Amino acid sequence: MKPSTNRMLTRIKSVYMFINEKGTVTTQELVDEFGITSRTIQRDLNVLAYNDLVRSPSRGKWTITKKKVKISS
Repeated sequence: MKPSTNRMLTRIKSVYMFINEKGTVTTQELVDEFGITSRTIQRDLNVLAYNDLVRSPSRGKWTITKKKVKISS
């Protein structure tokens, strides 16, 4: 796996874990927490949403779904 792909997957996992820990977060909170652009966060959230791991109950807010996830290190 390319280093850039590994870095992206690690970041997406971290985003998921952050949302799981906080409950509901805004896109801006994620930008501030991870220090990356809102566009990059949006791409990451799109990957998570496509895989039914997060959902947006209202514009700009994100929460995890009830889908079971096994998290490996």
